[in-house]
Amino acid sequence: MIADQFEEVLKKTSQLFPLPTATATATPTHVAPIPSVLPDTPIHEFAGDAGKKTLWVVFVLMIIASAAFTALSWKVPVSKRLYHVITTLITIIAALSYFAMATGHGVSVHKITIRHQHDHVPDTFEHVHRQVFWARYVDWSLTTPLLILDLGLLAGMSGAHIFMAIAADIIMILTGLFAAFGSEGTPQKWGWYTIGCIAYIFVIWHLALNGGANATAKGPKLRTFFIAIAGYTLVLWTAYPIVWGLADGSRKVGVDGEIIAYAVLDVLAKGVFGAWLLITHANLRESDVELEGFWSNGLNRDGAIRIGEDDGA
Repeated sequence: MIADQFEEVLKKTSQLFPLPTATATATPTHVAPIPSVLPDTPIHEFAGDAGKKTLWVVFVLMIIASAAFTALSWKVPVSKRLYHVITTLITIIAALSYFAMATGHGVSVHKITIRHQHDHVPDTFEHVHRQVFWARYVDWSLTTPLLILDLGLLAGMSGAHIFMAIAADIIMILTGLFAAFGSEGTPQKWGWYTIGCIAYIFVIWHLALNGGANATAKGPKLRTFFIAIAGYTLVLWTAYPIVWGLADGSRKVGVDGEIIAYAVLDVLAKGVFGAWLLITHANLRESDVELEGFWSNGLNRDGAIRIGEDDGA
């Protein structure tokens, strides 16, 4: 009897307080899980095998071009070698620049920090380490003024206009270098880039307007040649800021693509330009620039320093 009464009490208690079962579900808390923020791995944008091989190839091409231009200069008198000297210096400087880049001495690593903002979690930062070949800008700051000098002498431009074109050109190159090391999210990078593009407009203005007018005065043959080679040069130079915007600027193009694009432009703007200029100059008398005096003969007896001679002799 006692056992029956105890079982009846247990049944009533289990009905009032049911025991949890395996199918019971937990009450949702409506609290989203907190994500863990892990540090981002830096992105390295460095030159690969294709880029490194391209640098060495262009170095060799510039050496060959320098040797060829030197050989051409031996066929003309010293007084008429001005174009040859300038053009050979252009390819020699380019060869030195490419050797520096190929050996890793003309390159730095620019650290770029990109901030990504989020609504419900802390902001994250992306770190990019990209190579900047500063030797290229040293090359351009020396060779592009020489290219302008070649074109200015060919057209017969005044010294004032040549000087102003070279000054604008140097500003264009230096602002490109500053922009390459500019910080993301600030006016530095694209501000310097804009200043460089404005300077380039002044270069075009001096070469196209003043150069074209002076070339016309020297005859139809020289005018035709100047328009062709100056137009060719300006088209190539216009491609440089486009490559910069896609490479160093927005980083849409990798380092290898940047190296290859600039290599093609440099070979065309320096090697091919020099060969075209010197070969045509040899058959175009209107383009002659003849220098006598110190350039051809050095110091004559009246200008030399005399030692051991009496003033009254």
